[in-house]
Amino acid sequence: MLQRITVHNLALIKHLEIDFSAKLNVFSGETGAGKSIIVDSLMLLVGGRYDKSLLKFGEENGYVEGVFDFADGTPLESIGIDCEDGIFIVTRKFYRDGKNDIRVNGKQVTTAMLRELMQNYVDIYGQNEYQSLLKVSEQKKILDYYVFKSDDTPLKKHKELYDEYKKLCADMNALGDETARAQRIDVLGYQIDEITSAAVQPGEEQQLIDRRHILMASERIKNALGECLARLDGDGESGVSANVADCIHSLSAVSALGEAFSALCDRLKSVSIELDDIAECVKDELDSMDGSEKELDEVSARLDKIRALKSKYGAYDAMQKFLTDAKAEMERLSHGADLYDELCKKEIALKKALYESGESLSNLRRTGAVAMQKRIVNELKDLGMANSVFEVVFADMPGYDEFVTRVTSNGFDEFQYYLSPNVGQPLLPLAKIISGGEMSRFMLAIKLVTGDLGSIGTMIFDEVDTGISGAIGLCVAKKLAVLSRGHQVLCITHLPQIAAMADGHYFIEKSEKDGDTVTSVTPLDRSGMVGEISRLSGTKGVSSSSDKNATELKDWSDEFKSGIVTE
Repeated sequence: MLQRITVHNLALIKHLEIDFSAKLNVFSGETGAGKSIIVDSLMLLVGGRYDKSLLKFGEENGYVEGVFDFADGTPLESIGIDCEDGIFIVTRKFYRDGKNDIRVNGKQVTTAMLRELMQNYVDIYGQNEYQSLLKVSEQKKILDYYVFKSDDTPLKKHKELYDEYKKLCADMNALGDETARAQRIDVLGYQIDEITSAAVQPGEEQQLIDRRHILMASERIKNALGECLARLDGDGESGVSANVADCIHSLSAVSALGEAFSALCDRLKSVSIELDDIAECVKDELDSMDGSEKELDEVSARLDKIRALKSKYGAYDAMQKFLTDAKAEMERLSHGADLYDELCKKEIALKKALYESGESLSNLRRTGAVAMQKRIVNELKDLGMANSVFEVVFADMPGYDEFVTRVTSNGFDEFQYYLSPNVGQPLLPLAKIISGGEMSRFMLAIKLVTGDLGSIGTMIFDEVDTGISGAIGLCVAKKLAVLSRGHQVLCITHLPQIAAMADGHYFIEKSEKDGDTVTSVTPLDRSGMVGEISRLSGTKGVSSSSDKNATELKDWSDEFKSGIVTE
């Protein structure tokens, strides 16, 4: 449920905070006072679109914050947001340039993420939402929820069959006819031969790159090695080794005269050995420098070949995977005729199972539709539409030979809602016959009939009382009261009957303050509620019994609510 909302710099609202009842919350006020602003605030909290025109004139920024309590569990953990005891806070800041920043428990989220998060917990029913009921797709969702809300196993099994069937069809199409298979085998044969004959080795490309660098610099390397060898092992006195040998000879003559001289002599002997080894290694490297222009051409050509294969099939690991997959596909295609026959046999069995599943779903829907029709008609009677005839009209179930053109992951049923709201009117599709006032009551009937409405904790009704008054208004008020015993309900109304049912009542008014027009919301105590009921009845200040009648209506409403039995 929504515990509290804080609004700052939104439209005519400078700043307000509202704490809500867990049951029926009613907003009322004069026309133009700003009731729609409350709905706009709530829409922003559930992922509605932000328009910069919503920012209060002359301000740079504003925000809406809602504190929600869904103790039965939330999906916040799935998107990496900490949620303690089911409490989460949605903060939506908005700016003059049209940008907005959305955070849930301090973590930034997108509008789409917020909308997805809230869709199973808060529903707002306004004129746009009522219009969505005219869409066949929405009507299908409602019936399926009613029929399968307690056990959606048939839907899941059908989807599994449908997915398996679509994959089978894709596999059969991939096999193609004999000509297509032969062409594909030729292509695969060429690709397999190209990769196999190249015999690329792991790490070969880098080894060739290193070798090419050496070959391209071979003259420079030879000159450097030759000069080094000449200085190390030159003739006569020009070589480093010879000079070190002379030093050893000189120190050997005095090494017996002191440990220091002996130690220096030993160190020179070690250096001499190391120099001889280095000279030998340099000579070996020089002797191995036998690369030629021909080898350079061969290395470059091999490198070009490997890179060409790499561009077609990927690096070494990807190339090997492609080769493995290509061989497997070629093997499969080589036996394509036999495999196609097997798939055809499998298709027959799978198609039969899919049709039977669709048929079963259709029967469940049609049976459920009859039960739903009866319940909705009963609700409509209570809501002042006693002569209504409501029916879910199904298209004929397709035959086995044609059903594949209609089947989806949800079955093959085609249907929509038909209504005759008055005696003498024909049954017509909902969109062609229902009025605005009837639409709001029909939506309320749908919500009452669809049971516990899943995980929806908060329901917000805007203009649910459009086009109704009197006894019908009282029926709607009673239905909202019943609904609010299982769900938090927020309702904007102009009817005293609905206002009298409120557990929490908020008066919206517009006033001028310091040269600015502002909208404020005042929570009403019982006395205030009675006064507002009297005002809504249109007799306040006219009839001396207005407040008395309002008090009686409030007392009666409280007694009615106390008698509501909840499961």
